[in-house]
Formats: sequence, structure tokens, C-alpha cells
Amino acid sequence: MSQSALKSSPELVQGVRERARPTAGRRFADVAEKSWRPLALLVACFAVWWVIAAAELVEPYLVPSPAATLDVILDKPDYLWQHSWVTTYETLLGFVIAVAVGVFAAVVMVYSTTVEKTLYPILLFAQVVPKIAIAPLFVVWLGFGIAPKILIAVLIAFFPIVISMVTGLKAVDPEMLQLSATMGASPWQTFRKIRFPASLPHLFSGLKVAVTLAVTGAVVGEFVGADEGLGYVILQANGNLDTPMLFAGLLVMSLIGVVLFVAVEVAEQVLLPWHASRRDGTAVTTY
Repeated sequence: MSQSALKSSPELVQGVRERARPTAGRRFADVAEKSWRPLALLVACFAVWWVIAAAELVEPYLVPSPAATLDVILDKPDYLWQHSWVTTYETLLGFVIAVAVGVFAAVVMVYSTTVEKTLYPILLFAQVVPKIAIAPLFVVWLGFGIAPKILIAVLIAFFPIVISMVTGLKAVDPEMLQLSATMGASPWQTFRKIRFPASLPHLFSGLKVAVTLAVTGAVVGEFVGADEGLGYVILQANGNLDTPMLFAGLLVMSLIGVVLFVAVEVAEQVLLPWHASRRDGTAVTTY
């Protein structure tokens, strides 16, 4: 059917849109289709873990059983919750700061070639330096409080945000920018209406990477010097050869990263319903 025919028939266009819009059942089926494989892999990993522990292929003080790890989580929920909240707070604060600074730096770099050529090598150098190596220096400078942990989380999460945002801002169709300039749009209007919306898919890709790295950064900071947080829990358990608690801390830390990743994924679905990655796979082509 020709495009002119579609334009002349609003009811037909509306019907096509309604058929292309995913229903609740289709969304559930899509979620189930995407989830069963990773869930099956997790179940298989836990089954292997249980078999190794039950058959005593490894000493219990090296690899505790899933039951022993679960008992620790159930016996000390307040203890784990208290330290998990500290790590989550450090992660979220570091992530938010990294997003604000990273987006601002990306915008400045895109609109200023001089700044990009000056700042980009420094960012690359800062990224390749192992954060665990400079974490003790932050403790010396900032003390044993929350500041060093947040700073390390910012440094680890900052780079993927900057790179993804710069890529998104540069990926805008040049013809759109020329059209905007021809119609008399100001640089701010072009950024707000064209550049920034077009960069959001790339930005969210970087955010999903950055939020999980922020968890790692917070825990790395706690390894160096802390009296609370999951990093502290893991170090204490390691020193006492309490492997069930160590495994419990690792599981909780992983759960925090997964929850934060899912939160960013949900935010992407809410804010970018128009993007191709958010469609249900039903393509409607007109000729």
C-alpha cells in the first residue's frame, strides 16, 4: 500500500499502530522468553555448587554449601542489611555524581574540539590506572569516611558514561543539524530538541555498564579502609575463614548490582518507548 493511501486513511493508520502496540500478554511472553535462559543457567550453577558441596569434592572451609550460605543470610539479616545499605548508598551517590559530571564533560567535549583533544587523553589515562592501586592514596587524602568510596565509584563509573554520551551526541544525522540551522534554531534548541534526545539510547547503554561498575568501585574503596559496607564484611569473613559469610556477602553484592541494572533498564523503557530497542519486534513496513 502506498504512503499516500495511508495518509489519506487515518483509521487505517490507527489500526496499524494498534496492532503494532504490544499487549500485556505479549510483554509477559517477551519477558519470559528473555528470562528463562539466564534463569536456567543460574539454576545449573547452583546445582553444580550443591553437587560439589554435597559430594565434598572441596573442603567446606573453601566452598561452603548453598544451605550453609543461605543459613548465614537468614541468621544475620540485620547485619547484612546494615552493611548492604551502606554499600548501596555509596554506589548510588557515586553513580549520580558520575552521571552529572560525565554528561557535562561529554557535552563540552562535543561542542569544543580543543577541550576534547585536551581532555580525552587525560580521561583515557585515568581509566587505565588500576583503581585499587590509587584507592589507598584517596584514604590518605580523605580519611576513612565515605568520601574515598564515593570517589572511587565515580572514577570507575565516569568513563563509560562519557564515552557513550559523546558517541550519542556525535551520532546525530548531519542533515537534521543542517535542517535545524536552516530553520533558525539556536544551538540550545538544537541540543534540546535533536542532539540530546538522539543521544539517550547511547547514554543508557553506558549507564547500565556504569551502575554495575559503581558497585565494584564502592566495594573496592571498602576493601582499602572501612568499618562498614559489604567490602568490610567480605574482608572480615576472609580473615576469619568464614566462607559462608564471605559467599553471602558476594551474593548480596551481586544482587545489588543486578537490581540497579534492572532499575536503569526500566528507566530506559519508560523514557525511551519510541526507540527501536524497546519495540516488541513487530515491524510495520509501508510501500
